[in-house]
Parts: sequence; C-alpha cells; structure tokens
Amino acid sequence: MNNGFGSVVGHRDIIEYIQGAVQGDKVSHAYILNGERGSGKKLLANLFAMMLQCHNSKSDPCYDCHDCRQIMSGNHPDVIRVTHEKPNTISVDDVRTQINNDIMIKPYSGKYKIYIIPEADLMTPQAQNAILKTIEEPPAYAIIFLLTENAESLLATIRSRCVVLKLRNIKDKLIKKYLMEEMEIPDYQAEICASFAQGNMGKAIALASSEHFNEIKEEMIQLMKYINEMDSAEIVRAIKKLETFKLNISDCLDLIMVWYRDVLLYKATKDVNGVIFKDQMDFIQERANRSSYEGIEEILDALEKAKARLKANVNFDLTMELLLLTIKEN
Repeated sequence: MNNGFGSVVGHRDIIEYIQGAVQGDKVSHAYILNGERGSGKKLLANLFAMMLQCHNSKSDPCYDCHDCRQIMSGNHPDVIRVTHEKPNTISVDDVRTQINNDIMIKPYSGKYKIYIIPEADLMTPQAQNAILKTIEEPPAYAIIFLLTENAESLLATIRSRCVVLKLRNIKDKLIKKYLMEEMEIPDYQAEICASFAQGNMGKAIALASSEHFNEIKEEMIQLMKYINEMDSAEIVRAIKKLETFKLNISDCLDLIMVWYRDVLLYKATKDVNGVIFKDQMDFIQERANRSSYEGIEEILDALEKAKARLKANVNFDLTMELLLLTIKEN
C-alpha cells in the first residue's frame, strides 16, 4: 500500500485534481467526496489528508515523516474523524462537540486541521445547519471532508460551498487485474467478482475475499436454473440462505443481474466470450431463446426496482414476490 496514489485503482481524475490543488496552493476549505459504499471515499480522503500534512512531498505522501505515520495509524491530533453515537444519525451535538467547538483551536503539529465526516448524509438538518456556519467562515488552516453516498441529501447551501469530487465506477478490467495480481484470485473468479461489483472496488474485494465464494456461486446458479419452477417462499428461503454468507440482499440481486446480463449479451451477440457464467452456457442459451429482449430488459429493470425498494425499507417478502412475478412472466 505504500506507494501512495500509485496504489489506488482508478479515480485518476480525482487524484490529478488533488495533486494540482496541493501543489498550486489552491486547496478548498470544504470537499464532498460522493460515491457508493466501497467506492474508495475513505481511502482518498486519507491520502488527501496525508498529502496536506506531509513534510517531504507535495505530489504524493512520503509515508515516512512523523505526520504521514500518525495519519496511517489513525492518531494524528490534527486529523479528526467525526464519529456518532446513534447508528443512523449524526446529531447537532456530534457536530458541535467534535467540529464547531474544536475548530478554533489552532493545529497542534500539522499545517492544517482536517475534519473527515464519514456517512455525512446521516447529518440531521440541525447538524447540517451547524456545520454550514463553519463552512461559511472557516479558519484559514481548517479543511472539512464530507464523505457521502448521496450528496443530494445535503443542503443546497452546503453543496454550493464545497468542491464536489464524484467517485466514478472503476473499469471492470482494472478491478479484475487488481484481484488477480494483488489478491491472487483465479481468472474466472476475478471476472465474476469484477462483473458483480459494477465498478465498485470494495464490493469486488468483499466477494473475492469471501471464503464462501464457490458456495455463493453454486447457490446462485441453482437459483437461476430453477427460478421458473420455484414459488415465492422457496426464493425467499434461497436468498435468506445466501445471506448467511455475509452477503447483503442487494449483493444477491447484483449477482442475479450478472446472470441476466449474460443472457442479454448472448441473445444479442451469440458470442460466448463476453459471458461471465461460461460454464452454464446451456442454461444461458435456453433462457436467451425463451425470453424476448424486452423481457430481459424488464427483469433487469425489476432487479433495480427491488434494490431501490429494499433501500426504502419496503417489506422484503413483498419485494421478492414482485420481482419473482416479473422473472416468471418474462
């Protein structure tokens, strides 16, 4: 990990921006790093903080000076990670005690005082208003990083005062290369993990490092082969079984999407090379022959809808029933 930005897979645009800002002394007082869970927000915020505090380099953290080492071990006095007591809320008290009341105290050893707020979208409206005042008139040495999965949930007044850095999806081939080289995952497994992750490195690593990878894959394949004969209770049981492998539901749905993308791709091109589940060609062919293009698109659409419904806490069994209905109809 000790080769700084060089070790980061993807996100070249953000890294070049950070390097340019630090080298040109154009660092803003507030940044929003926006991207889904596992996309690398914490990693980039950490590297940005190291670069700002590093004594030896302005293009890449040196990893060697006192500041770099303290940030890596998570106990630099001038890099404050905001925590919250309540599981799904960052309260106005959290913001006041950890940021507002602390920010006027000058940096202890670094050049800057840096506040990193993971899950910033959990701030209550009162907490957001409290931080807004700080972002409007910060001391010269203060920098605030808001890490969020959904920048839209922050007040427009906060967004307009921050530089927004949007983490884009990483190309599958870069993820696959990383899994094979750094984690020594075999080719076929790396391909499934990369495809399943849809550009999200954290997701790919989680699946690749799961000791249950093969079991998950087998369960998935059984589910996809026989889904048309199953009733909704059986599907719920099958998905609940997948959950025991520490996959969350939306991950299970992503794996089902990989299967149907294979079906769509094969139907459109008759090319086996792009297919991920190559060892299941008979079933993929059969499914491709049985469904229309519109049908497969509708299934992929229904999978996206199911993910959104579960995120909005709609009843699990009901969501699965609606999804199953679409799969069976098409």
